[in-house]
Amino acid sequence: MDTGKVLLGVLAGAAAGAVLGVLFAPDKGIDTRKKIYKKGEEQADALKDKFNEFIDVITEKFEKVKEDVTEFADAAEVKAEKVEKDLK
Repeated sequence: MDTGKVLLGVLAGAAAGAVLGVLFAPDKGIDTRKKIYKKGEEQADALKDKFNEFIDVITEKFEKVKEDVTEFADAAEVKAEKVEKDLK
């Protein structure tokens, strides 16, 4: 399974559980709405944090691959120049 899908499923399940827990609590309507709003904000912040971590990891991996490809291309260019020089 894709890690992103699993993470999204876990976060969605946690959010749904929190909302259901608040809805079934014996509080006044306004208090319940405030709790739902607060939990929603907390879940949104957590999701943003996880997304930003995911983007950071992907960016780091992309930069590493970019460096590796650049090094490989430079090495290939040097070898090609050496072969060309040897052929002359």
